[in-house]
Amino acid sequence: MNLLKKIKPLLFFILSAILTLIVLLTLSQNLEKSFFKHLPLFNTLINAATFIILLFAFFAIKKKNIPLHKRLMWTAFVFSSIFLISYVVYHSNMPSTPYGGSGILKTIYFFILTTHIFLSAFLVPLILISLVRALSEKFDKHRRIAKITFPIWIYVSATGILVYLMISPYYQ
Repeated sequence: MNLLKKIKPLLFFILSAILTLIVLLTLSQNLEKSFFKHLPLFNTLINAATFIILLFAFFAIKKKNIPLHKRLMWTAFVFSSIFLISYVVYHSNMPSTPYGGSGILKTIYFFILTTHIFLSAFLVPLILISLVRALSEKFDKHRRIAKITFPIWIYVSATGILVYLMISPYYQ
């Protein structure tokens, strides 16, 4: 089976996600701002689910349960994609919320936020490369990139939850 046939579902999913994002961004311009107030909590729940799914996927591959690992990784990919769409829709419609804490908590918050943002910028390409290498059955290369992708994905998911918990008292 050639590479294009193997990655066709991934390409279809990505194009569908882009189209969904475009439609949601267009439609969201006409919605009341109150519609968006629950998206940060929704995004946090998606992050928490992704975090848990990634842990299960890690244990599945350690036990050599490849079919389960594959299903869990696809689920984590879909959840992360839903998160990304929801995040973009929220932040394109709502103003940023300033952190209201002070002292050491403010320092910790901005450290977590900065590392979260920095690493998340690299995460999407790392996930896509990992996925393409798995789909193309280049498992040696997949394992090498997954050893980088996995800890970053776990960290970004976990810190997304922490950022929400720290900023949520200051939402309007």
